[in-house]
Amino acid sequence: MFDRVRKAYGRIRDAMRARQGTDGEGRPEKDSRGGGKRAHNLFEAAAAYVSACAEDDQDRIDEAAGWVSPEALSFGVNELACRAVIALARERDESPRTVARELLGLPSA
Repeated sequence: MFDRVRKAYGRIRDAMRARQGTDGEGRPEKDSRGGGKRAHNLFEAAAAYVSACAEDDQDRIDEAAGWVSPEALSFGVNELACRAVIALARERDESPRTVARELLGLPSA
């Protein structure tokens, strides 16, 4: 499963680099004058979007949503959710499934 996620992330990352003109490290390529504006990556966008949603800050939600494509944002939010559930599960010494259901207010399976 993680191999599929890694491959999907790689495809999205490559597409984003091609579309945004970033170098191999996720930094924007500099123009001939040495300038260049730093682009946001999908994980920065996801972190900003989710934290803004948690704080109910519509301006920040809209800003973060504009940093990357909706598909990339969706992937980043999904990855953030997976990592958060895994971290909480390890912290609580419970299964990720139990933690996810508890966070959503669902009964134990």
